Amino acid sequence: MLKDFSKYKILVVDDIPANILLLKVMLEQSKLQVFTAGSSKEAYTQLNKEPVDLILLDILMPGVNGFELAEQLKNNPDYQDIPIIFLTALNATSDIIKGFDLGADDFISKPFNKEELLVRVRYQLTLLEAKRTIQQQTVELKKTISGRDKLYSVIAHDLRMPMSSLKMSLNILTMKTGEFNAIDPDMVEILQSANELSEKLFILLDNLLKWTRSQLGGLVAFPQDINLSELTEGLIEVSAMIAENKNIKINFISPDNKETDVFVDIDMIKTAIRNLLSNAIKFSYRGSEIDVVIEKGKDEVILRVIDRGCGISEESLCKLMNVETHYTTYGTANESGSGLGLLLVNEFMKLNYGRLFFSSIAGKGSTFGFSLPAKVDSF
Repeated sequence: MLKDFSKYKILVVDDIPANILLLKVMLEQSKLQVFTAGSSKEAYTQLNKEPVDLILLDILMPGVNGFELAEQLKNNPDYQDIPIIFLTALNATSDIIKGFDLGADDFISKPFNKEELLVRVRYQLTLLEAKRTIQQQTVELKKTISGRDKLYSVIAHDLRMPMSSLKMSLNILTMKTGEFNAIDPDMVEILQSANELSEKLFILLDNLLKWTRSQLGGLVAFPQDINLSELTEGLIEVSAMIAENKNIKINFISPDNKETDVFVDIDMIKTAIRNLLSNAIKFSYRGSEIDVVIEKGKDEVILRVIDRGCGISEESLCKLMNVETHYTTYGTANESGSGLGLLLVNEFMKLNYGRLFFSSIAGKGSTFGFSLPAKVDSF
């Protein structure tokens, strides 16, 4: 509750000089700064000279009355946020309703009681101070969030390129190890672990960069013709090396390549598939299998990633797409995650006129997938 009211300015508008004088004395005794006006015209003149925090407004005035002045003020962007307390001898319910409809914040009946007047004035000023505090905190919070997001974006962008180069180098070395018989098995294991770690770090950085861009409104799809089957097959080849560390086999089932052409942003769809594959490996048991199935529907191409892992409870499924809860959990080998992957996939589907879908049974496995509009052949 406010105790010091000395910084607040109040405008008293009344056509009766005695009322103005009485109100001025009462309010100044509470250290409030008081300005006065005897008509609506004088009120405007005073407002143009000195901004105020609260207006005490008489209703029954000659010329433009209090109701009319209040309506004018509430329709003026410069004055519409100033609280108004009506001073009136009108006590009819219809008058009170009309006043509130016009934007009044309170009513004080004439003849007014000093204690009641001060309590109502102080209450409105307390609300005003709380509103200003919230607005200021909101501005500061937005600045903080904007600065944080920009920092994330810079960090992720600067790390993404060297991480991508490192990932590709480790991919190549891992694929080449089978060509050399003299390599120590322990070194092969270390190389495979490094390759897996680089893949996870790259996905994390890629997700972080794109999520930040999406929150800043900087994500725009640049579609082009691609074959979803060919794109998916290449991504599976890379993911298969990571899956081998858990002895997981990835099966790929797809129709004739010509049936899976889509018109989408390649980078977004690659990121989406990478995330679905990464999650499937993360939540699959060692020695199990993952099916990646592409189907051609009537007017869409559908991709499903089906695992036989730990699954997700019905309760947890409801949390997956909630940005506020930012749900994430550990994999079957205690792998951690950021929780951004599915949120990004969902964003990318929206930007490419597709949809994300999923289902799961705890202890039996999950199916995550998406559908995209099939490319229409032009003649």
